[in-house]
Amino acid sequence: MTNQPSPKKQFESFQDFWPYYLGEHSLPECRIQHFLGLTLAIPFLFVAVATGEIRWLALATAVGYGFAFWGHYRFEKNRPATFQYPVYSFFADWKMFWMMREGTLDEELRRLGIAPKVG
Repeated sequence: MTNQPSPKKQFESFQDFWPYYLGEHSLPECRIQHFLGLTLAIPFLFVAVATGEIRWLALATAVGYGFAFWGHYRFEKNRPATFQYPVYSFFADWKMFWMMREGTLDEELRRLGIAPKVG
């Protein structure tokens, strides 16, 4: 992981943030970690809503972000965008998840000209 965080970029909108976010997730191995984390977090979210118990929400958060952070540490070797852009990153995580689920993410990556980083 990068030791020094990059200077915070200013984004006018989520639409401006989205290409940056995908660029920080250029490797499929990292995106898979995000997908796994959110997939495993969903049942905990349902239990949290059904029971009203905050511990399930905490568990969902730990599982979802745990897999994502591991993907950045292990594969991308970068700092998760969540630390600098928590709200945009949260929504981008879910957008990427749904695009992966629907099979449209590869097309989006091509449209934006985002290719996997070379070591």
